[in-house]
Amino acid sequence: MPTLRALECLLAAADLGSVTRAAQHLHLSQPAISHQLVALEREAGTALLIRDRRGVRLTAAGRAALPEARRAVAAADDAIRLARATGRAVGGTVRVVCAQSLTVALLAPVLSRWNADRPDVTIAFRESTDQESALAALDSAEADLLLVPDLGDTDLDKTVIAEEEVVVALPARHPLASRRAIRQDDLHGQSFVHFTPENRLGTWIESHLDVDLGQSVVARTSVTTHAPALAAAGLGIAVVPVSAVMAGFAGAVRPFDPRWRRRLVALTSSPRDPLTAQLISDLRDGGLHVPGDIADQLAPVSPEPR
Repeated sequence: MPTLRALECLLAAADLGSVTRAAQHLHLSQPAISHQLVALEREAGTALLIRDRRGVRLTAAGRAALPEARRAVAAADDAIRLARATGRAVGGTVRVVCAQSLTVALLAPVLSRWNADRPDVTIAFRESTDQESALAALDSAEADLLLVPDLGDTDLDKTVIAEEEVVVALPARHPLASRRAIRQDDLHGQSFVHFTPENRLGTWIESHLDVDLGQSVVARTSVTTHAPALAAAGLGIAVVPVSAVMAGFAGAVRPFDPRWRRRLVALTSSPRDPLTAQLISDLRDGGLHVPGDIADQLAPVSPEPR
């Protein structure tokens, strides 16, 4: 197989019409460039250059080979350029698997800034409702970064990005909406909007909720952000991460008493490349965006002055 150096020698000789000038251009000795050209012709099994007193010119075989040689050298240059840009965190692609509700609240603000500040970087992301499949994507090198709730002990590199509150979303006129905070005991006997089995968030909520949902679920959805919307429509109560509640929410949002929070983390294999490390740093600095109207509903009640 011809080396890139041999192809570079062919291009220089063809473009400059002289082995001597090609050697000077490539900072090689004339014997070295002649050796590369002879080896390339041996590989091709035919002459690529006609040499005479006026210099060199391409044979028919040389003319046929020249476009592909030029593309090969350009592709090699592009490979190095892209690798260098990725190493400097100014170019390349980061493949992200993101928990479904975190796309808008956590990832979108950083996506917007990077699109403006790092136009040569692509953040290719897909949403997931199943942590096992997300971990499999990282393990199979199909993803560079996972943005998920904390899974506990893991052999992966883990960075805490933010804390997120788990809240109660309910119809605006629901009796519990008159309370500033809701205890888990208040949920007994209520109707619930919950998640289908493929959205593992439902399993996680049930494992941390001291309420047996049993036959209380009246509607299920696989889309995390649909649960609070269905609750606001009057179907029941939804227990959801606050990232699932969009700005302008038509229902009411209330915190638990005591407040229920979970950590959001970035998981990567080791070692992290500079581009992924920079994205994690920016996500940590940006934190979780909670719309103002939702944050106001979750704000602690200040004690009245005496």
